[in-house]
This record gives sequence, structure tokens and C-alpha cells, in this order.
Amino acid sequence: MAMPKNAPAAGPNLVTIYGGSGFVGRYVARRMARAGWRVRVACRNPNEALFVKVYGNVGQVEPVFCNVRDDASVAAVMEGADAVVNCVGILEEAGRNTFRAVQEEGAERIARLAVERGIGRMVQISAIGADPGSKSAYARTKAAGEAAVLRHLPDAVILRPSIVFGPEDEFFNRFASMARFGPVLPVVGAGTLFQPVYVDDVAHAAEKALTGAAMPGIYELGGPDVATFRELMEQMLDVIGRRRLIGNIPFPLASAMGWGAGAASRLSFGLVPQPVTVDQVRNLRRDNVVAGRAMTFADLGIEPMSMEAILPGYLWRFRKGGEYAEITESAKDLREDI
Repeated sequence: MAMPKNAPAAGPNLVTIYGGSGFVGRYVARRMARAGWRVRVACRNPNEALFVKVYGNVGQVEPVFCNVRDDASVAAVMEGADAVVNCVGILEEAGRNTFRAVQEEGAERIARLAVERGIGRMVQISAIGADPGSKSAYARTKAAGEAAVLRHLPDAVILRPSIVFGPEDEFFNRFASMARFGPVLPVVGAGTLFQPVYVDDVAHAAEKALTGAAMPGIYELGGPDVATFRELMEQMLDVIGRRRLIGNIPFPLASAMGWGAGAASRLSFGLVPQPVTVDQVRNLRRDNVVAGRAMTFADLGIEPMSMEAILPGYLWRFRKGGEYAEITESAKDLREDI
């Protein structure tokens, strides 16, 4: 497979990152700024994304408004760019932000308009489990988005991470927060396998693709640890120093709960929270690990970080005593020795 022909020209290149203020996007933005690129962070709320400005020198990183459902909006923030990254994705639908509109049509729109403007380098952030035949609309539209990008840009790089973790994640942070209340930590699909990947390792892969150090094609990105949902929760509980019973909710019951919560949320116009959706339950029925049919971190020369090295650095706030938990415990042991 040949390397991409559209290598960046000499000088300060410009990359437009759609969803660049989101969890993965902000790490891609920071890496590209450190690599000397100008970075345009395209997002729905630029005023809430001002934190990205500190990733580079004055004027190097700029948040701008964009709606991926609109051609004119997507095209406007693409002008003058040498490369584009699509980090936009949703875990549940809300109003006009449907899976199809955001993850399929949005990805197609970015790729199509990039070709029209002579931009040949694109990175699409997808997900392990993307499958056109899946019962999950999330997984089907992720696959459709990939196919649309490759139709327009055959030399694009598709990154499929497993569940992504890091300081701003909505996975370990969510369950660590839940673990502060009650003796039971409920999960759906306790036996489902995951291969969690550190967010900056995903961003590193995107940087390699944007700077021409990666072959075009599909990469499945998983960390060094493969564990069941239950085992991940046990590791998280160990990090935060809490003992909880992990209760597995059977899939049929979880689906019924998702349907009921969805109906309540719709009837209340979103005022009633929806802890799990039917589509998320469908996703949790399948293992979320590198399948071995695609390229991986090894093909990029990246050694991914382990959960053990990262989780304590940001989950400490969920411990009893917070950041002083270990000091308090040491002091207690010292008093017992006296």
C-alpha cells in the first residue's frame, strides 16, 4: 500500500478538526499545535471551547462555529486547510442530531467538500464495532460514515478505537461517581470484553496520519489491557478505594429499561434523564476489542499506555479523602504503630 501522495507542503500547515473541542478532538488539537500546525477547532459552541487557545501560541489554535449538518458551515471552516479530521460522534440521538445525520451524512459531507477543495488528507475517528449489518444504529452509521469517507477519499485514514479513557472521559468518571452512592454498582453486559485505549494514544495516531507517517487505511486501536466490563469496574473500584457489589443487569431487562426511560425522556422533553438507551444495550452485546483484521498501533510504531499508568492520575478525586487519601491512610497506620 503506497504512502499518501498529498504530503503537507513546507511552512505552517492548517488542519481543521471537526469536533475539535470534544474529548478526543482536544487531544488531537493539542498534538497538532505542538507539531507546529495551525489548528482550526470547528465546534457548535466556540465560546465554550476557548480553552483550546492555550494549546499553542497566540492565534495558532482558534475555535470556530460549525454545524456538520450544513454544507455551507462545513465548507466555511475548511477554507485554506491542508488536512481535516472528523471527531464528531454521538452516543445517543437528540432532536435533529440523529446517528444518520451526524455520523453518516456529516462524515460524507466533510469528505466530499474536502475533495472539492483539493484537500486529500483526512482522518476519520470511528469506533471498533462499526458494522453495516449491526442491529445498533450507532454501529451501522459509524460503518456508513467510514464507507462514505473512503468513497471520496480512498487514501483517508480511519481510526477505530475501543472505549477511550482519560481525564475527561464519560466512562470511568461516570461509574466512579456512581460508586460513591449505594452498595451496588449496576452494569449492563458485565461479561462483554473491552480493550480501553488512552485518549492521547488515539490523538498520537491521528497526528501520525496527518503528518504523513501513517499508511492510509483502517486502524483498530486498543490498549494493552483486555478485560470484561466487570473486571474494568473492579479495577476502577480498586483505584478509588471503594468496595461495591457489581450487579449485572440482564440484556432483556436492560432493553426494557432503555425503552421505558426513552419514552419518559421524550414525554418530558428531555427533563427525565435516560441512563441507558436500547441502542447502547445492543452495542454492549458485542465484544469491543481489536479483531486482528486491520492495522493497529504496532503498524504506527506506537506503544499504548496501560490503564494502571493513567487511571490513578485522574480518578483520585473519587476516593474517600480525595487526593489526601493515601496520606490519611499512612497517618492512620503510623498512629497504630505508636
